[in-house]
Amino acid sequence: MNIDGLSLAPLVGELNAALTGGRIDKVFQPDPFSLLLWVRQPGETLRFLLSANPERPKLFITTEIPENPAVAPSFCMLLRKHLEDGRIASIEQHSLDRIININIDVRGERGLIYTKRLVIEIMGKYSNIILLQDNTIIDAIKRVSAHVSRHRQVLPGKEYLYPPGQDRLSILKTDSEEFCRQVMASSAAFLSKAIIATGIGIGPLTAKEIAWRGGFSPDISINNLDISDLEALSEAVASIARQIKGGSPTPTVVVEGENKPLAIAAFIPEHLSQYNLHQFPTMSAAVDFFDKFKGRPALPAKDLLTKLVSAELAKLTRKQAVLADELSQAEHADEYRKCGDIIMANLYAVTPGSDKQTLVDIYSEMDEPQEVTITLNPALSPVENAQQYYTKYNKAKRAEEHLASQLKECQDDILYLESITVALFHAHVSAEINEIRQELITAGYIKTADKRHLPAVSIQPLSGRTSDGFTVIIGKNNRQNDTVTFKQARPDDIWLHTKDIPGSHVILRSENREVSPQAIKEAALLAAYYSKSRQSANVPVDYTKRRYVRKPAGTKPGFVIYDHQNTIYVTPEETFISRFLNSQQVP
Repeated sequence: MNIDGLSLAPLVGELNAALTGGRIDKVFQPDPFSLLLWVRQPGETLRFLLSANPERPKLFITTEIPENPAVAPSFCMLLRKHLEDGRIASIEQHSLDRIININIDVRGERGLIYTKRLVIEIMGKYSNIILLQDNTIIDAIKRVSAHVSRHRQVLPGKEYLYPPGQDRLSILKTDSEEFCRQVMASSAAFLSKAIIATGIGIGPLTAKEIAWRGGFSPDISINNLDISDLEALSEAVASIARQIKGGSPTPTVVVEGENKPLAIAAFIPEHLSQYNLHQFPTMSAAVDFFDKFKGRPALPAKDLLTKLVSAELAKLTRKQAVLADELSQAEHADEYRKCGDIIMANLYAVTPGSDKQTLVDIYSEMDEPQEVTITLNPALSPVENAQQYYTKYNKAKRAEEHLASQLKECQDDILYLESITVALFHAHVSAEINEIRQELITAGYIKTADKRHLPAVSIQPLSGRTSDGFTVIIGKNNRQNDTVTFKQARPDDIWLHTKDIPGSHVILRSENREVSPQAIKEAALLAAYYSKSRQSANVPVDYTKRRYVRKPAGTKPGFVIYDHQNTIYVTPEETFISRFLNSQQVP
């Protein structure tokens, strides 16, 4: 999370308001650097993600459910022992540094309440998550020995010490003019460096913004500034400090082009106005947006399957073009028959040994006789030339039927692999990837020694509720599509699928009552989102009762036919999708 301490302050305030008083229900450790706390508040369960990943340290409330290892790591087991059933007393930022203290009240022996502290240090490659009691380290997600740091060890039993650099000034507590005097007295060579060295919680982005708002280059030498520049620089500092102190930040994510996030801040970085500036109502929303841009942890198996499916699709697309061309030629078979008939009707007029002959066209519908020139084999007699055209006709007719069948099969394979592509796009955990891999093995796209002994995979489809309380079930791949449609759905449930577009089967439970138009619209939004047209507008979604959906014998997984359908047009909405994902029941 590319954020400095100043912009972190509003995020900490939001987390404190949302999570204080919540009970820690479960603790997970999805990867070696991250923790996921399930915090139960009245009427909802919030997923609080903390990560000390050297490349992407972060903390925010997430709607995602990351995959967890089958066996919990030792640090996770330790946290479960110390923190589960504890209540979050407060979430605080240390000064304006990128250090956040999560204070948790837990009940000890004889009913006594103890406060334990989970500290997350968001400091790039030095990021860490540390569990304390009475300022003594119980353990850390990354232990730091004397071999790594002589000045600050992070080991069980050691006293916790804050990282160095805590003696700088906070622009939220120091008068802006006094702060700028300290900047101008700094030993740093350039203005931006001097601002960073003077102020705690100020990173390069904020320093450059202060310089820009003051009308200075960030690389201007401190020696080139004098007392007359103090007022402009002071006002620039105050303009940012007022927003943070006044509780009116403008959370902004800076994006280069369409998909390259550059920075995140609690204010509008006006010096980066040449890029796309995305503003959000809260810092949490901005961090969530930024994190999704950064992408999910790599899944090598997913990449391999994606490449395999892409290669197969490219091969089938080329084959489709060839078959379509051959079929187009075969569809002219009647021309061969007509040539044979014209030769037979004009045998007396054919000159033996000629390579072409102009003859009366017996198929012409004109009042006046019309002529047509027919190519001949000079080595054959007129009758043999006619028989050769009949042979070509019969061969072309047989080929036409075969090519039409091949083309239909090729088109079905393309649709099937496109559905696999959609499923891979929405697969984010290893078990889902493995389920798709097994499907490809069964379909013959991946060779394996013995298909009969594939390991069993048990992945539950997505489920949640519409805003008016109807249950929705979503298949995220073809196997799940067959399961939700033909095993979980009841005859009067509503079945939804994007019209002529690969995607998920969505079931809207009728639950013995009339399904509301709002519920159908929301289920259609989910069908559009979990389809190939996720990024499109006005996506057509068909819906009908499950009783009108059938699976022809011998068809591939996920393939169905249906009737009695209606069509609704929707545009997928990220806000609704996030709310739906957050409504999923805790497994």
